[in-house]
Amino acid sequence: MTTTTPNFSAARSRIQAVYSPELLSAASQTLSELLTQHARSLQLETTNVLNWAHPAENFKDALQQLNQAPEIGEGEWDVPQIVAAFRQLAQTMLDRGHNLQNPRYIGHQVPASLPLAGLFEAIVSVTNQVMAVYEMGPWATSVELAMIESLGREIGFTPGTFAGLVTHGGSLANLTGLLAARNLKCPELWSQGPQAQLEAIPVILVSSDAHYSVTRSAGILGIGADNIIKVPLDDRRRMNPAALEERILSCQAENKQIIAVVACACATPIGAFDPLNEIADLCEQHDLWLHVDAAHGGPACFSTQHRHLTAGLHRADSVVFDAHKMMFMPALSAFLFYKDKAHQFSAFQQQAAYLFDPSAPEIAEYDIGLRTVECTKRANSYALWGIWSLFGKSLFADLVDITFATARTFYEMLLQASDFEPVHEPQCNIVVFRYQSDWLNALPLEQQNLFHFKLRRQLIESGEFYIVHSVINEQAAFRITVMNPLTTEVHLNQLLNTIRHRAGALQQAFDEPPLVDHCEQT
Repeated sequence: MTTTTPNFSAARSRIQAVYSPELLSAASQTLSELLTQHARSLQLETTNVLNWAHPAENFKDALQQLNQAPEIGEGEWDVPQIVAAFRQLAQTMLDRGHNLQNPRYIGHQVPASLPLAGLFEAIVSVTNQVMAVYEMGPWATSVELAMIESLGREIGFTPGTFAGLVTHGGSLANLTGLLAARNLKCPELWSQGPQAQLEAIPVILVSSDAHYSVTRSAGILGIGADNIIKVPLDDRRRMNPAALEERILSCQAENKQIIAVVACACATPIGAFDPLNEIADLCEQHDLWLHVDAAHGGPACFSTQHRHLTAGLHRADSVVFDAHKMMFMPALSAFLFYKDKAHQFSAFQQQAAYLFDPSAPEIAEYDIGLRTVECTKRANSYALWGIWSLFGKSLFADLVDITFATARTFYEMLLQASDFEPVHEPQCNIVVFRYQSDWLNALPLEQQNLFHFKLRRQLIESGEFYIVHSVINEQAAFRITVMNPLTTEVHLNQLLNTIRHRAGALQQAFDEPPLVDHCEQT
């Protein structure tokens, strides 16, 4: 039987065209033009924050674009045609995407990332910089370690004694930090799993407002979501140290092994910072691992005005610190720090002969794959390293100070408005508030809550603003996070008037008398 050798010449020619520096150049120039036009458009009042479309419609359009992809036989790629198609695809992505750089975006804890940071990220993507072992990403590893050293010093860790890593998101960082704590307290669980004969039931004590990823971590780690013990909060929704001590003593009396105490700096619901020094005192007294989720509020340590909020952060055994929140980096870049550098290898206890070279044991300190869930890991510190190198660390203090101050301004505006009510006094750039009027307050709580949900839905689908909802003490509310330093008092005043206007229209659906028109109020 004779076989015919395929002729790959046409395929090779097409592949070479895809890798062509000329194609990259033409497409890059096109993208630069489109991004510049897009950035300018975001300052216009007519530009939507959210380009809303129903999920089914978006899915249909995205799938249709794939189905329209050209099928090339033996022909060559036409570079101008490809660049024209690239322009169309890139424009679609910009037109259909979420405009976080719009100053009327004040929603989730996802920032209007610094534009130049995205260009550093482009270098990572175009050249595919990855990490696992040092030799796969020598410069990426060096950049990551340099950022760990620099950020750790800002937190207050003693140079030469701490360690850290960067991973894809705060949830993964929380999981990794708690895994290290679990392995130190219950080492048999790593090797034996559910078959391990534990002397005590493992539990985790957490702030009642801790992020849901902590509960997920407990399930993944075999501790069990039911063994999360929530610590009551004080009147500012911070972990109550007296209540924490009661929980600690109760666990000791009930033969429960405390894997870790999890505090927040700050918690997601209203941005409350737990009293870290008081919590650390208790953890040291009882020899407990303190893990602090400072994913959002950690960068307050850069600010002279606000660093008191993170006082005691350096006393935690592990700290989560997201650059893709208050350092305004593109997602995802989450740092995990260990106060004791010996703990950096506690989370994972295995060998991979094909990766880790026994002939160069001194390199193991630089093999990031020994410390992370990921093996192949994207180099996700380049943007932060580039921005810090360009502008210095004072930029991050400015970003914290401006966004915190803007949130404070909004809080004071709410105090002056008879038809709005702040739910709390903000400690950072998160503000939760409610719309209130006599007719709305007269409705049952369920109807009041439904009103807030419906109004927010109308607001975001209109593209006028993007805010999120919250439920505090069973009451629905609006929640803003000032994640764009270009958001001003003008935009916030416009938000209140827009809510007033939409509340008046929505009131009719609740069969109540028309609202007085408050649209001209400040």
